[in-house]
Amino acid sequence: MSLNGLGDTPAAQSLPALFPVPEPDPSRADPSRADPSRADPSGADPSGTRPATSGPSRRRGDPDRSESSHPAPPRADDAGRQLVFFGADAAEPVVADLAGLLAGPGEVVRMGGTARLAVRVDAAWRVHVLVAELALRGLAATWAPTEDQRHAVRTSYTRLLKPLAIAWLNGPAKRPPAAFHLTGRRLRLWVAAAGTPEPPSGFLLGLGAGDQESWDAIGAALTSAGLAGTLLGPDEGGPAYRITGRRRLARLAELVGGPPTAAPANAWP
Repeated sequence: MSLNGLGDTPAAQSLPALFPVPEPDPSRADPSRADPSRADPSGADPSGTRPATSGPSRRRGDPDRSESSHPAPPRADDAGRQLVFFGADAAEPVVADLAGLLAGPGEVVRMGGTARLAVRVDAAWRVHVLVAELALRGLAATWAPTEDQRHAVRTSYTRLLKPLAIAWLNGPAKRPPAAFHLTGRRLRLWVAAAGTPEPPSGFLLGLGAGDQESWDAIGAALTSAGLAGTLLGPDEGGPAYRITGRRRLARLAELVGGPPTAAPANAWP
């Protein structure tokens, strides 16, 4: 089944069954607080240097605060664990986070002034997680079974995704923008779509099979995030990047945050 079709099948009306059906994940942000327009949806850093951060908003009566002021230190969660500065829990969800899906097997296509994002996944729990993550960013999603016993998750065509498509498409081919970088939220979406533990001491991040010309740039973004990996070809269990080493695996787990409610305990970094 093509992910680029306009119609949805009857199977796209409800999520695949999990036992039990997961409760809403309390660790994720309130969707009413998400503002999809707050960040560049292309996944690129407008300055070309590092991800932009935003300071606290000014309330009436507060003294002026310059944008150049030092950001407040990361807060600690209820368990006392300090958040990673660019970790998945350090910022609210935005459409730009979906660049993490495109780093993996995600696809984006344009139609007029709109675009649609789609990704094939291999397990029902991934469908639940991705549908919830898309909803946090103001994007409704459907799913449908595929001929190869997988699941296709896709959004509707929407103007919100047009900048992402413009940045990532070179004709019909997918290419990361020049300043592409990986944050915790982007990595979390990549792991949710195509991350697989590789016992005893590795973790695989799946790539798009037809995106060979993007693999080196994506590998460079992993290296910049402190997650230098080994590229595996299709004949080596890929295409995927293999992350190994105690420090790198600890950093991956730190960046992506705790497992979603729907994810099996042994499926998350």
